[in-house]
Amino acid sequence: MDKSMLGDLPPLSDEDNLRMSAMIDQLQIRDSLRMYNSLVERCFNDCVDTFKHKSLQKQEESCVRRCAEKFLKHSMRVGMRFAELNQGAATQD
Repeated sequence: MDKSMLGDLPPLSDEDNLRMSAMIDQLQIRDSLRMYNSLVERCFNDCVDTFKHKSLQKQEESCVRRCAEKFLKHSMRVGMRFAELNQGAATQD
C-alpha cells in the first residue's frame, strides 16, 4: 500500500498488527472458498444433465474439467490484470 494513502495515521501496535494479519487471513480464506463454491456451482449447472447414474458420465466429466480449467485461467488472468493496474497506479504517484 502506498504510504501517502495512510495520511497522518500512527503506526499500529504489535497487537493491532496481529489482529490485522488474522483478519486478512480470514478474508483470503473466505475469498478462496467463495471462488471454489462459484466454480463448483457454475460447472455443475453447466455440465450435469441427469442423475440417472451414481457417477459422472464421460461427457459430463470432460465438461466439468474444461469448465474448471476455463474458470481458473480466467481467475488467474483477472488477478494478473488487477496486479498490473495496481502497479501502474502506484508508479503514477
